[in-house]
Amino acid sequence: MLLLVAVLAGFGVAVYSYFAPLTGVTETLGALAAIGVSAVLVVLSLLLARRPGQGVLVAVTLIGLVGNAFAGALLHEWWLCMAMGVGLIGLLVDTLAPQRGRKAVHS
Repeated sequence: MLLLVAVLAGFGVAVYSYFAPLTGVTETLGALAAIGVSAVLVVLSLLLARRPGQGVLVAVTLIGLVGNAFAGALLHEWWLCMAMGVGLIGLLVDTLAPQRGRKAVHS
């Protein structure tokens, strides 16, 4: 849930940065790319909520979070970097926490 809230906040920050005047990145390709990556991260976080522990989804989400944080740093959009950092914490908590409600498989 923390991951979803963080990437939604990042999406909002990226959209604001793209459309608001005097942000320094208004209507730039980098801000538009941050919007696209944030939208993909929203979809990935929803997929991870339905299928927790999927290695490929976790890896792609991790790459997206780090890449979007780097883009935010290059754009001087520190709120986007912070949102991606919170999303990274949410991903780590979700990945490393023991899975509740799953039955153990005994061989």
